[in-house]
Amino acid sequence: MKNTAFLWLAFGLASFLMLPWHMTDDGVLNGAWIGDGAASTGFNKARFGQWWLWPVGLAFIAAIGVQLTLPSPVRRARATLYVSLTGLILLVLQGLVIVRAGPRMFESILTTETVLAGQLGMGLGAGFCAVSLLFAATSALSHSGKGQGDAFVIGTIGLIVALVAVFVFFPVLHILVRAFQVDDGYAINEFFLRFFSNDLWGLDCLVGARSCGVGINSLFLAVMTGAGTTLLGLSFALVFTRTDFRAKKMLRILTLIPIITPPFVIGLALILLFGRTGTVTAFFADLFGWEQTRWLYGFWGVYFAQLLSFTPIAFLVLIGVVQGVSPSMEEASQTLDADRWQTFRYVSLPLMRPGLANAFLLGFIESLADFGNPLVLGSGYPVLSTDIYFAIVGAVADPAKAAILAIALLSLTLTAFIAQRAWLGKKSYATITGKADSGQNASLNPALRALCYATALPWATLTAAVYSMIIFGSFVKLWGYNHSFTFDHYIRAFSIDFSTGRFTGVAWDSYFTTLTISSIAAPLTALVGLSTAYLLVRQKFVGKDVFEFSTMLSFAIPGTVIGVSYIMAFNFPPIELTGTSIILIIVFVFRNMPVGVRGGIAAMSQLDKSLDEASITLGANSFTTVRRVIMPLMGPAILAALTYSFVRAITSVSAVIFLVSAKHNMATSFIVGRVENGEYGLAIAYSAVLIITMLAAILLLQFFVGARRLRRTDRVQSAT
Repeated sequence: MKNTAFLWLAFGLASFLMLPWHMTDDGVLNGAWIGDGAASTGFNKARFGQWWLWPVGLAFIAAIGVQLTLPSPVRRARATLYVSLTGLILLVLQGLVIVRAGPRMFESILTTETVLAGQLGMGLGAGFCAVSLLFAATSALSHSGKGQGDAFVIGTIGLIVALVAVFVFFPVLHILVRAFQVDDGYAINEFFLRFFSNDLWGLDCLVGARSCGVGINSLFLAVMTGAGTTLLGLSFALVFTRTDFRAKKMLRILTLIPIITPPFVIGLALILLFGRTGTVTAFFADLFGWEQTRWLYGFWGVYFAQLLSFTPIAFLVLIGVVQGVSPSMEEASQTLDADRWQTFRYVSLPLMRPGLANAFLLGFIESLADFGNPLVLGSGYPVLSTDIYFAIVGAVADPAKAAILAIALLSLTLTAFIAQRAWLGKKSYATITGKADSGQNASLNPALRALCYATALPWATLTAAVYSMIIFGSFVKLWGYNHSFTFDHYIRAFSIDFSTGRFTGVAWDSYFTTLTISSIAAPLTALVGLSTAYLLVRQKFVGKDVFEFSTMLSFAIPGTVIGVSYIMAFNFPPIELTGTSIILIIVFVFRNMPVGVRGGIAAMSQLDKSLDEASITLGANSFTTVRRVIMPLMGPAILAALTYSFVRAITSVSAVIFLVSAKHNMATSFIVGRVENGEYGLAIAYSAVLIITMLAAILLLQFFVGARRLRRTDRVQSAT
C-alpha cells in the first residue's frame, strides 16, 4: 500500500505544480495553457492570489509526509486516509463555492477582490489532483483491512461511486430541487399537493369514460411492455439456443435491427403501414369492408412500437442466461423420469429467473423513459416522459412541474426495483462451475417449441416488413404520396466530390462526429457497467443496495430531463463541459451504463463463486481473476453492453438534443431537424445509412468478442 499510495500522492503533487488548475475558454483539453508557462498551474495560482487552492497542495505535502515518517502500517494507512479525504473534500468545496461570478455561498465572509473576481471551471491539474487523492484514500482504506485488503476492489468501488456521484446525482439534483420551488422560494407543502394530485395518480378510467392520471398511464404501459418484451425475448432466446432452426443468423439480425433504429422511424413506419390511410389498413378495409380507424394513435400504438423497439434488449440479456443453464441439472431431472416440459418448468425456467427479472426491469424502465414513440403515436394517451418534455419546452415552461413528474417517474422505477429484488430473493442461481458436463442442453418439448416458433417467427416477419418499408421510403420521392424511384436523398446527404476528395454531402459532418463519439463511449460504458455488476454480485460493502439503485437513476429519468440537468450542472464551475464533445461522451456512458449493469448481474449470477475462490487460492489477485476467469465467461454480457451502448449513442435523441453544438452535431439532431423541415426522404435515407452502419458494427463486435465456450460442445440436442 505504501508504494501505491505514495505514487498516487506524488502524481497528484506533480499535477498541482505543473498542470493548469483551471480550464481555458476553449475547453478542458485545449493546449493554450502551454503558452502561459507555469503561470496557470495550481501552485502559481495559489501564490498569486487564489489562496483557496493552498489547502489542496498542503494536503498532498501532509499525506506524503505521513507516508515517509510514520513507521506503523496501520497508523500510516489511517492518517493517509484522513488527510487524503480532507484534501478531496476541500478541493470539491472550493470549486462549488467560487464560480465565474465570484462566491455563491458565504458572500459576507468571502469579500476579497481576488475571490470576487471568481474562477473558471476545473482543468487538467484539478482533475488529476482529485483522482490522485481518491486513489490514495482507497489504497489506504484497503491497507486498513477493509474489503479484505483488496486494493483493486476498494479502488473500483471508490471510482464508480465518485463517477456516479458527479455525473448522475450532481446533475439530477439540479433539476429535482426545482420540484420544491415556488414563486417566492421553496415550499414542501406545495410539492406534496402537486405530487399526489388526481392529474398524476387518478383512477377515473376504471369507473368512467375519463382518462387515468399520467402516472397510472405510464405504469400500466410499462408493466405491459416489460412483460411483453420479456416473453418475446425469451421466445427468441429459446429458438436461438434450444432448437435446430436453420435461419438463426437471419433471426439474430432481425432481433437486433429495432435497437439500431434512429428516432421516430419506427413510429413513422407504423403510421404508413397501420395508420388510418396506411397500406395495411387500406388493404383490409377494401378486402373486408372495414372502417378505417385511428386505432394506432393511443395506448395500442405506443405499446406496439415499444414491443418492436425494446424486445431486442430483453433478447440480449436472456440469450446469455439461457445458454448458461447447466445441462447436468437438466439431465438429472430427466434421469428422474421428468419429461422435457417438466424439466423446463421446474429446472431450467427457475434458473433463468435472474435474467427474466432483469429483462423485465429493463423493459419497464425503457417504457417509462421512452420519449419518441409516445410523442409520435401517443395522441390521447399522455405519459410521464412526454409531459416532462412539454413542461420544459412548451409555450409556458414549468420546470417545477417537470421536476415533480420526474420524481413520480423515479418512484415507479424504485418500486419496480424493490419488487424485482423481492422476487429474486437470496436464492443461488449459479449453474456454471468448474466441473465438466455433457455440454448438451435439453431440447424443448414439441408444444413449447411450437409456441416459441408461433411467437418469434411472426414477430420477426413483422419486423422485416417494417424495416423493408423504411428502406423503400429512402428511394422514393415522398414516402406515402409520390413513390417515384430516386437516389436524390442519398446524393444530397452523402455525396462525394472525387475530383477534390471532399465529402460534400450535408450529412457527413454529423455522421463522422457521431461515429467518433459513439466509438469512444461504447467501451467506456461497457467497462463501467460490467465493473459495477462485478462489485454488486461478488462484493459486500456498506450501502450496496442504495448504490445498485443509484446506477439505474440516469436510465430511469427521460433523456430530456438528463439533457437539461446536464446543462444546469455543467454550464458553470466547478465543471464546465457544455458545447464540448466530452459532455456528449459522458452523458452516453452514464445514460446507457445500466444495461451493462443488469446484463452483467444476470450473467454473473450464474457463475459459481468457487471459480473466483479457486483462482485466488492458486495465487491470482482480484484483477487477474476478473481478467482471466470471469471475463471469458461473460461474452454475451460484454457483447450486449458494447452493442447497446454503441447503438444508443448513435440513436439517442432526447438526451442530446440540448447538448449538441454547431461544432459537435449528432446524427439524431440532424434527422430531427430534417423531419421538422418536412424533408422526410433525406431523414429516412440518413436513417437507412445509420442502420447499415450499426449493423456492420454489431457484426464486427460479435466477431471480436467471440462466442462464450461453456462446455465441450455447444450443439443443441435435436428433438427425438
